[in-house]
Amino acid sequence: MPQSKAGKTRKRPKPAVRAAGTRTADRPARYVDYEALARFRYQLRRFLSFSEAAANKAGLTPQQHQALLAIKGFSSPDPISMGDLAQFLFIRHHTAVGLMDRMTKLGLLKRVADADDSRRVLLKLTRKGELRLQTLSKIHFEELRSASPALSRILRSFQHSRTR
Repeated sequence: MPQSKAGKTRKRPKPAVRAAGTRTADRPARYVDYEALARFRYQLRRFLSFSEAAANKAGLTPQQHQALLAIKGFSSPDPISMGDLAQFLFIRHHTAVGLMDRMTKLGLLKRVADADDSRRVLLKLTRKGELRLQTLSKIHFEELRSASPALSRILRSFQHSRTR
């Protein structure tokens, strides 16, 4: 939110999010609800800022936290490969290898050779990695629950704009 020069958050009235795409006499049919988009981006950035701070507080980089989540979240029923992780994190394969080297040294994960293809390396969380991820995930769900009403209103306004 905007801050004054004294560093205090200024209170701004929060107008209701309007549905985009509605046609009125003063608003053409190609109306773009910039306010809804701005509010949505603000909520995303707010959550990402929270997530980065939580990861740092837990002794992880944000990318390490994202890697733990990707490995756990996408490893059903089989573990993911190094290439899969790179794809999920939008990073290059060699960057994923370096990230996994650091996380292995921290005891957060282990590498396992693929039984079907010895060239592939599969990734699994260690107990320490599981516990760290579980702690972070619990506080992330709480943060998402608190942001849920605002996000729901914004997403509903996007749905209305699509159907009109």
